Amino acid sequence: MSGNDAFKPVDAAVVPRFAGVATFMRTTMREITDELDIGLVGVPFDMGVNFRSGARHGPAQVREMSRLIRQVHPTSNIKPYEICKIADIGDAPVNPLDMLKSIDMIQEHFERIHAAGIVPISIGGDHTVPLPILRAIAKDGPVGVVQFDAHADTLDELVGTRINHATTFRRGVEEGLIDPRRTIQIGLRGSRFSENDIQWGIDAGMRTMTIDEYEEIGRAAAIEEMVRVTGDGPTYITFDIDGLDAVHAMGTGVPEVGGLSVRDSQVILRALQGKHLVGADICEVAPPFDPSGHTALNAANLMFEMLCVVADSVAARRA
Repeated sequence: MSGNDAFKPVDAAVVPRFAGVATFMRTTMREITDELDIGLVGVPFDMGVNFRSGARHGPAQVREMSRLIRQVHPTSNIKPYEICKIADIGDAPVNPLDMLKSIDMIQEHFERIHAAGIVPISIGGDHTVPLPILRAIAKDGPVGVVQFDAHADTLDELVGTRINHATTFRRGVEEGLIDPRRTIQIGLRGSRFSENDIQWGIDAGMRTMTIDEYEEIGRAAAIEEMVRVTGDGPTYITFDIDGLDAVHAMGTGVPEVGGLSVRDSQVILRALQGKHLVGADICEVAPPFDPSGHTALNAANLMFEMLCVVADSVAARRA
């Protein structure tokens, strides 16, 4: 464990939370190197939205709010910084005037991360972001996906474009990056463009769980279903912050009422301990719509939940 000391985050019991430059979880800022196990990455891209932009500012605000996170999980007792070498490795590059170029730049950046053997946990950015990430880390074979979301994001087109935050998971399946039979979407709700908005994913083999079904069967049964669907293979976690009820996440592009609570989301994420986790992201945190930082604070706490289960998974594979 002493080999990880150089990567330990700042201790809030020693250094005040308001001091120093904000990084994810107050970890050290490092370059991409094979010395790392897990890289915390910002992806400040929001050119894939069709309504309220602003998620390009998400990484910065989540870094700021993650000053509040400590170092040991209160339930599982996982100590991620003792079992893995973890650092903030900065932001993926983007071109703010060229959407498709930005997608390529993000993919190339994550290819470097993947080539170094680093498992990424990312903060977007809009929900287009998982597509270039998966193009980088799932090129050798499809992964299962646990998707927390109000929307299925499996449309074929949105306003005449095929790459945007509403088409990500359809493109991922079509490109062979996502195994739909090992994919579960949790919390789907909200008004739809048509009655067929989520049908493509169902037909492709995805397990779609609306918030109505979630409420009917309960959290424990939903967790059992998630565990069953994802199985033992490599699995990626993606959390659109609008999967949370709007009362917990107004700072997002398309807030939806009647969604998941932060508490339920924490418990579901904890149930992924023991899975073969290959990466994770939280997307659609848009600070201009929540200057209080409430949405980003919830995202930071969910990021820590992800970090703990991912670190446990990485450490188990390395043992």
